[in-house]
Amino acid sequence: MEFLEKNLIAVADLLRVYGLRIIIALLVLVAGLWIIKGIRRVTGKVLHKRNVDISLHPFLLTLVSVGLKVLLFISVAAMIGIETTSFIAVIGAAGLAVGLALQGSLANFAGGVLILLLKPFRVGDFIDGAGKSGTVQEILIFYTILKSPDNRTIIVPNGKLSNDVITNFSVEANRRLDLTFGIGYGDDIPKAKEVIRQIITADERILTAPEPVIVVSELGDSAVNITIKVWVERGEYWPLNYDLQENVKLAFDKDKISIPFPQRDIHMYTSNGDGSSGKN
Repeated sequence: MEFLEKNLIAVADLLRVYGLRIIIALLVLVAGLWIIKGIRRVTGKVLHKRNVDISLHPFLLTLVSVGLKVLLFISVAAMIGIETTSFIAVIGAAGLAVGLALQGSLANFAGGVLILLLKPFRVGDFIDGAGKSGTVQEILIFYTILKSPDNRTIIVPNGKLSNDVITNFSVEANRRLDLTFGIGYGDDIPKAKEVIRQIITADERILTAPEPVIVVSELGDSAVNITIKVWVERGEYWPLNYDLQENVKLAFDKDKISIPFPQRDIHMYTSNGDGSSGKN
């Protein structure tokens, strides 16, 4: 009985000393959680008004909410009288350890945030980056999913993608197609250029502005190279590329314009009976 009375007295003393602190701390905790909930709601509205990518909303809201709750719990613990210095040190050390262990994932996370904020490309764009090419299917927070022209799914870490040179082929409505055709040194250059010009004029996919260019670009080892530069809508780039090469080859064959290929003359030397050498 005496032991119980001593414990009750000790509890009463603790409540007298810490009771008011605990009550205030609980009130602060409840009010703080309510305020954090309101801040989260307001932040969501701001992100929506600023047209921040919808995929980024949950991550930013969670980041804000968790950060504020950690600060709130530390403040409440300090109000009760709990020593928070060592607690903060433990959190810092744990954060450092987790950061070192997950540095690759954190780099991908940061890369995903940058991609979603800066928007160097969007879903549906055809891009080349981190050594991979394809149409963007989905932009996730850690990875970007591409679909290659031959229907392969390529998953690229956002860390590599955000730190590499990105070529976006879908930003501009039109693209320039450059092709080079070689003709023989004995062929008629103006005639070859006129044949190419007729093909270009007859193809409605080729834009008239900027004006197509047909020039002699190089006097090669075995051919005179004629380069054409034409503009086309990006959706017609590859079909026009294939069709022009076929049509020019057929037209050259029809007009007896040769397309030379590299040749090499081989001379053979044989030894005669008298010790001299002869050439064949």
